[in-house]
Amino acid sequence: MLDPYLESILIFSGINIILALSLYLPISAGLMSLGQGGFMAIGAYVSGYLTSALDWPFGPSLAAGCFAAALVGLAVGIPSLRIKGVYLIIMTMGFGEIVRVFFLNFELTGAASGMGGIPVHTTLGVVAVATVACLLLCYQIRGSRIGRALEAVREDELAAEVIGINLTRIKVGVFGLGAGVAGLGGGLFAHYATFIDPGQFGFHRSAEIFIMVILGGMGNFVGATVGALTVTILPEVLRAGGLQEWRMTVFGVLLVVIMIVRPLGLMGARR
Repeated sequence: MLDPYLESILIFSGINIILALSLYLPISAGLMSLGQGGFMAIGAYVSGYLTSALDWPFGPSLAAGCFAAALVGLAVGIPSLRIKGVYLIIMTMGFGEIVRVFFLNFELTGAASGMGGIPVHTTLGVVAVATVACLLLCYQIRGSRIGRALEAVREDELAAEVIGINLTRIKVGVFGLGAGVAGLGGGLFAHYATFIDPGQFGFHRSAEIFIMVILGGMGNFVGATVGALTVTILPEVLRAGGLQEWRMTVFGVLLVVIMIVRPLGLMGARR
């Protein structure tokens, strides 16, 4: 039987991989976002409410959370047609804060007190299946015509539009897809933690997901996976090494060193 501590690390590693992939998808089209924590919150609250308050089965609840996050992602992705770069980052950061404040005052899901009583449905097997499915999705997209269109949009939007790529469909679609994947990660998190509150999905959550992708390398989904594993496992290794009180300080220093040595990320490659 697997040690509970090791099992929890593996589960959180899988959830973080899913969240990192949710950001990799819009970044593959050149859309930088700091709002994945907001999409994660939507997936967590919607699926958690359906299973705890309405006694929905886990599968449909998880799908509903993904769908709700994807719908909101489509709406948020529309402004990306006109703004980009640091302005898009600021907009998505503001969106994440709007979601946090909404759930902070939404009485139906417990408001500031949070929502408890969520049944435990997230197991290592469920997380493994979900993680593999997301990795396969990213792999299929990367090698497809859509993947080539995403790369063209990321490199030069004007040239991509000239050769016939529908910028609206590509940019809004990939933003919504990334939001849906983040909603999946949020639903899995809620049904493992059994209690969620708005503070768990604030700016720090979106920044953590952003760090995973930057650390691993923005050029491919393998880099996002490696970055997620590094951010999840390295602090636990430092804790086991007797650096309990200093583990986050050492972790921060190591991140700085890695970015100096590998500015394009652990798996980043020059174009």
